[in-house]
Amino acid sequence: MAEAVTVARPYAEAVFGLADAENALGRWSQMLAAMAAVAATPEMMRAAGDPKFSAEQVYGLFTGASGDITTEAQNLVRVLIENGRLGLLPEIRDIFEALKNEREGVVDAMITTAFPLEAGPLAELVSELERRFRRRVNPQVEVDTALIGGVRMQVGDEVIDGSVRGKLAGMASALMMK
Repeated sequence: MAEAVTVARPYAEAVFGLADAENALGRWSQMLAAMAAVAATPEMMRAAGDPKFSAEQVYGLFTGASGDITTEAQNLVRVLIENGRLGLLPEIRDIFEALKNEREGVVDAMITTAFPLEAGPLAELVSELERRFRRRVNPQVEVDTALIGGVRMQVGDEVIDGSVRGKLAGMASALMMK
């Protein structure tokens, strides 16, 4: 998959440069999310890879399914279709979002809890993460009852495991070493 990311990076950087110059990072973020969702559908992947469909037919299918996108976004779609790279849109979106977050001083945090978090404790947790990482935190919360209790957080490549399951695994590992 590293190859797809490598090929997608120049497209994402070009789109980011355009969006940044237009002061339209949020609008492009929304458009890329919608376009990536359309490109990832099995029907669109089949049509894009089918030699019976012309580039113009694939473009028509895509724009019909993706809704209201700007002329610049339409041009991006045309270039991707002509180069056989429409399937790269999810990677382009991911790289664009990483560049946008870096520009805005935001970091994504995956917060996994054993039970649903109320708004108050979640706000406290996000506040602590923001203090620790000195950046705004964009939390993604999911519930995983296998954690038994507590919270597991991943920010970038750093993992903070305060779950009961993580503590039990650590204790088991320590006992195995003796």
